[in-house]
Amino acid sequence: MHIPPITPITPVTPGSQGLLSRRELLERSGTGLGMLGLAAVLDQAGELGAAPRAVPSSPRDRSTHPLAPRSPHFTPRATRVVHLFMNGGPSHVDTFDPKPELTKRHGQPLPTRNLRTERKTGAAMGSPFRFRPHGDSGLPVSELFEKTAGHIDDMCIIRSMQADVPNHEPSLMLMNCGDARLPRPSLGSWLTYGLGSENQNLPGFLVLCPGGYPIFETRNWRSAFLPGAYQGTHIDTKQADVKKLIANITNSRLSPTRQRQQIDLLGELNRRHRDRRPGDGRLDARLQSFELAFRMQTAATDAFDISQEPKHIQQLYGDTLHGRQMIITRRLIERGVRCVQVWTGAGQPWDNHNGLKKNHRNLARSWDQPIAAFLTDLKQRGLFDSTLVLWGGEFGRTPVAEFPALNGRDHNHYGFTCWLAGGGVRGGQAYGATDEFGFRAVENPVHVHDLHATMLHLLGFDHERLTYRFAGRDFRLTDVHGNVVHQLIA
Repeated sequence: MHIPPITPITPVTPGSQGLLSRRELLERSGTGLGMLGLAAVLDQAGELGAAPRAVPSSPRDRSTHPLAPRSPHFTPRATRVVHLFMNGGPSHVDTFDPKPELTKRHGQPLPTRNLRTERKTGAAMGSPFRFRPHGDSGLPVSELFEKTAGHIDDMCIIRSMQADVPNHEPSLMLMNCGDARLPRPSLGSWLTYGLGSENQNLPGFLVLCPGGYPIFETRNWRSAFLPGAYQGTHIDTKQADVKKLIANITNSRLSPTRQRQQIDLLGELNRRHRDRRPGDGRLDARLQSFELAFRMQTAATDAFDISQEPKHIQQLYGDTLHGRQMIITRRLIERGVRCVQVWTGAGQPWDNHNGLKKNHRNLARSWDQPIAAFLTDLKQRGLFDSTLVLWGGEFGRTPVAEFPALNGRDHNHYGFTCWLAGGGVRGGQAYGATDEFGFRAVENPVHVHDLHATMLHLLGFDHERLTYRFAGRDFRLTDVHGNVVHQLIA
């Protein structure tokens, strides 16, 4: 439980500037004595009002601007993150982890007992997609990602990922926030808390998800107990028109000068309101959001306007939803945005319990060219080596079919695949392995906590030292877990 600093009740006298609402009077009167006693105990323990324990701030203090650029613990290999989230759970045995034994045993029971997953499963289901080797490394990739495979020598395929349970909600929270059950800050929030942002006119952490929200909605990119400035900002990229993409981005009634005067007046009123209520970080977040929204009118319109891109770049990405998303992503990181998370769409599109052959093919077709174009574009602009790219879902899928038909797969958290590229990653390798059927990680398992620890390491952080004090303890993204997997690092 977070205990705010105690504020004395201001006497209500004629002309007083500290008038209390009825709600505030009841709130403070009802909790005052108990808070007073608890405060004395915590104060003796040195806990009350303790400052966040994180990286040293740059001369531009957080209180001046929470997203001011800051230095990490040591020299980073990457300075920004792009997370390509295939929400719903893509099948690893149909994309980056070929299993010939499944083809041999298609329609037959596995010689070992099926592991327990969310639903009842049956016989082995061989992949309907062809794999072939690519690049100098010769790593096999499914026909679903033929164009992305052109970058295989710069990609590290982690085939031994593990999560905790075979359910979407907790697995999404684990992958995004490092905890499957409790409200915790997201990876993007931790990153902007630690590094700030290089552009003060755009949010430091942007979330592109077309058509609405994934399951668990904004909890996937929350800041939780971190200050609100580090929360992800969602953009519905289903809209192609810039004016519709960001609602109310322009003011048709007031000139910029008049808007500036309006914001200044509103800011002064909000600061007075805040100063009478110290300790409530939500008020600071509100002040910052108004200022950022004002500055975004020009910066965001420019960043999201892909019509400014040359024709050959637009053709490289393709005139599709994910093509637009990936051009926007490149434009955002080019302008100093620290973290961009790009989702497949609302709900859980990759959750193919049936119709996997058709659905996975269509989903992969919509992503393959844009991903390949994005990696190519980063390289030709000199951004690849400083951008850490993560691809994957919240878990994988079973090598056995959803019972009784042979046309879909259940969730699989025991062993699945994600890949990293750029930003100090050792490319051209497949790290770890699942068993011969692709059910469980059996060689060099990498838990989600290990993935997060390794990503933070590439970004210049000791994951055990990037902490924030809340409710009497120091929290971190990896909680009390996680090991850096140095074999993934170049």
